[in-house]
Amino acid sequence: RNLLDMDTFSKSDPVVVLFVQGSGSSEWKEFGRTEVIDNTLNPDFVRKFVLDYYFEEKQNLRFDDPSGSHGVVVGMQDFLGQAFVALGEVIGSQRGRLERALTGVPGKRCGTILLLAEELSNCRDIVTMQLCANKLDKKDFFGKSDPFLVFYRSNEDGTFTICHKTEVVKNTLNPVWQPFTIPVRALCNGDYDRTVKIDVYDWDRDGSHDFIGEFATSYRELSRAQSQFTVYEVGWGAEARGQGAPHFGADPPLCPQVLNPRKKCKKKKYVNSGTVTLLSFSVESEFTFVDYIRGGTQLNFTVAIDFTASNGMPSQPTSLHYASPYQLSAYALALKAVGEIIQDYDSDKLFPAYGFGAKLPPDGKISHQFPLNNNVDNPSCAGIEGVLECYLQSLRTVQLYGPTNFAPVINQVAGAAAQVTDGSQYHVLLIITDGVISDMLQTKEAIVTASALPMSIIIVGVGPAEFEAMEELDGDEVRVSSRGRYAERDIVQFVPFRDYVDDSGNQVLSMARLAKDVLAEIPEQLLSYMKTRDIKPRREDP
Repeated sequence: RNLLDMDTFSKSDPVVVLFVQGSGSSEWKEFGRTEVIDNTLNPDFVRKFVLDYYFEEKQNLRFDDPSGSHGVVVGMQDFLGQAFVALGEVIGSQRGRLERALTGVPGKRCGTILLLAEELSNCRDIVTMQLCANKLDKKDFFGKSDPFLVFYRSNEDGTFTICHKTEVVKNTLNPVWQPFTIPVRALCNGDYDRTVKIDVYDWDRDGSHDFIGEFATSYRELSRAQSQFTVYEVGWGAEARGQGAPHFGADPPLCPQVLNPRKKCKKKKYVNSGTVTLLSFSVESEFTFVDYIRGGTQLNFTVAIDFTASNGMPSQPTSLHYASPYQLSAYALALKAVGEIIQDYDSDKLFPAYGFGAKLPPDGKISHQFPLNNNVDNPSCAGIEGVLECYLQSLRTVQLYGPTNFAPVINQVAGAAAQVTDGSQYHVLLIITDGVISDMLQTKEAIVTASALPMSIIIVGVGPAEFEAMEELDGDEVRVSSRGRYAERDIVQFVPFRDYVDDSGNQVLSMARLAKDVLAEIPEQLLSYMKTRDIKPRREDP
């Protein structure tokens, strides 16, 4: 919108070129470009960019806006501006729509670029249906039939692929099959009008199942059973049909040969073999992490930093808190790595930040949840940079002491999470620590309680210590328990920072690797909370 006008006798001819930056890399690579739109300063581009989205990665994008024939930049006079943005910023913005100012032309306002992100539908619906049959053909000499159904979806080339078999109902011509569930993409590959063929068979112990008949339908037709029963005529022969659907087989349609190639089929006129009734049909959607973010769910990020004496004096280069003029400490790196990604999903960018295990001035009282900004009533810092500033300031004012207690800060965040449990808020607590936990029993109790709340806990261990206790809290192998109660969900992710340090000293790469691992489980943990509470994403405003 409101682009610079670079052409003398007409308006600019803009195009947008998208560049992407690899994880942990500073190199930009062209990903694609839009079409050129002639003679306008307010273009609406049609061409879309399809990108893979990873919550746990910082996916930096650059949009350049050159002008000229076919988007070729002839010189700086053709350059209309550029914008830098992370993919997470677009997805985390309201309704997936972000407006960003264009910059890059000195002394001029370059206008804005509007970015819209939407998740490609991969047909996430799941169908539950139940069928019964009436007056099927009798195929067994000494008894009735043992019927079962076989579902096939049609392929683009006219062939069929089996996608479901029901159970066998023994010795009846009027079976009622159990309800079953199947993804819509398995049934029709997302094409609601694609033919779905259903064969009816009589089960035989030796595998030579007898073909009773078939009928054809479609997902769209099946879905009408949400409001009424649908009855299908079952038959076979040259004119086999179902509810008006065309016959698509050769001789008796795919005949018993579908399951038993030894059986021979003879061409016959159409034979009615009974009816199948669709008793019920319901559809549910599998919601994704992006559905909830676009529906307005906010990620609230809280930081807790270990100020125990085992970290070493912050002024000494051997200390884990030591920040040289040339590089950040391990604590600061872990904070930036995780925080810079999560902040894209928090609209106010205000992050509560605590320390634990220190003696506080003026009276030297030990605290395990003191606000880094010294404001008990409002412990929030402005942005990740604000958290870093408060952390460095606290290092200069408190005395590192001990012990290493996690439970107080976990309970603090759990208390906030318990205030809003409707799915609009989800809390992520980052604990950065160097040592062996001192209050294991209390921490387990706190985690078990927190597992019923909308929150996740990330623990990053820094330094050379052994972290066996942290592995136990992670709960990947054995679910955390306390006094006979087990955690409802696995909400803890632990990683040792040393596993992510790049050998060449590339801190950007170290941060990217760390963030990728510690954040990878957050979307699934959020979904598991929403699912257990039957919370659906809020509908977007029109």
